[in-house]
Amino acid sequence: MLVSLNYVYAIVTAVFVILFLLERIFPLRLQKHSLINRLFINSCVIALAFAANATVVQPTAQFMLQWTHLQSFGLVHLVALPTAIKSVIAFLLMDLTYYYWHRANHRFLFLWRFHNVHHIDPDLDISTGFRFHVVEIVLSAGLRVFQIALIGISLGTYILYELVYQANTLFHHTNIRLPIWTERWLNTILVTPRMHGVHHSQVQEETNSNYSVIFPWWDKLHQTLRLNVPQSEIEIGIPAYSSPDDNKLQHILLLPFQQQRDYWRKPDNKPVERNPVVLGEALTQMVDFSNKSITPNLSLKTE
Repeated sequence: MLVSLNYVYAIVTAVFVILFLLERIFPLRLQKHSLINRLFINSCVIALAFAANATVVQPTAQFMLQWTHLQSFGLVHLVALPTAIKSVIAFLLMDLTYYYWHRANHRFLFLWRFHNVHHIDPDLDISTGFRFHVVEIVLSAGLRVFQIALIGISLGTYILYELVYQANTLFHHTNIRLPIWTERWLNTILVTPRMHGVHHSQVQEETNSNYSVIFPWWDKLHQTLRLNVPQSEIEIGIPAYSSPDDNKLQHILLLPFQQQRDYWRKPDNKPVERNPVVLGEALTQMVDFSNKSITPNLSLKTE
């Protein structure tokens, strides 16, 4: 399994480099903060997350994969089906259960304390994709135990899921501007940058939407899909944690253990509200930019 995961990480690294370059050339949203500062901070957070994944999550997953295989345990073993069909079902169930985990991270305040570290990034790009607090990664080991034990996924399907999961996590966090018709087509089968951009909005009801990771179908099924917000109208982050000091490394690491603020009000105690005039008419119809033009920001504001 370790060798197979090394191939996954090598492919994901290549995907990261390609997407990082593309979002510099074709930006979707204007970047408002120093890229260099954010890359340094996010890289430190990501390094801790990767260490937790390598030492806790993946060994736990490997143990459970071996146990469920030996015991023929899990939902896919309850009915005699061709291997290919079992693999498809297991893949879909992995993605569906992650949708529920993501919703839980927004619903339960204990989990949100840690997940909030991901959301307070003041800009959204590929470096945000793996910016998760180390405790959230450790907690996700429990999710992996539950997923593998419940589903009974095979090793090969698990490796494939990890590859697609990691790659699409990077893709939908990117700041790449695709032609609107291209993204609308892609969004019929994958979570895309415009869809996930809404999820990182400072407007509470927009943040609490679009939880899917690979397939957007789960948001459609659970009526949590929201696509009618122009990207040029989205302010990234969490209102109460929108000052430059909130995104210093030491604060990010300690944030979950400190007294929490009223997340949806800015320091001046005003909530971020959406002007309905800028919204598209259909909630689940992806819209392009409003009349504001988006061009590459060559002189980024420093924090």
